[in-house]
Amino acid sequence: MVIGLSGSLGAGKTVFTRGFARGLGIEGPIVSPSYTLIQEYSGRLPLYHMDLYRIADEEEFYLLGAEEMLYGQGVSLIEWYERVDSLLPENLITVEIKINEDQTRSITLKGWDE
Repeated sequence: MVIGLSGSLGAGKTVFTRGFARGLGIEGPIVSPSYTLIQEYSGRLPLYHMDLYRIADEEEFYLLGAEEMLYGQGVSLIEWYERVDSLLPENLITVEIKINEDQTRSITLKGWDE
């Protein structure tokens, strides 16, 4: 499963990932991979948390070896997924987080088949 997370800086993409990780039984700290680009966690399923804010292009994504994680046995949560949109599977689920004027959040989920 591949989930693309979008939203401005500070919108809550990593916070969303922490909650998702807890649902997979991952107990340890979940940190933003802003500088490492990819964090891998073990739970009921492997979780690959990617932050693509700092990558230059799709070629750099390939060089990271990240494409292999898209088609593995786990879940890939990708912040700033739009940077590699054309490389992602057709069944991509997207989560858009918007900060409202009162600092609450609005979340829009697309691509989820109930």
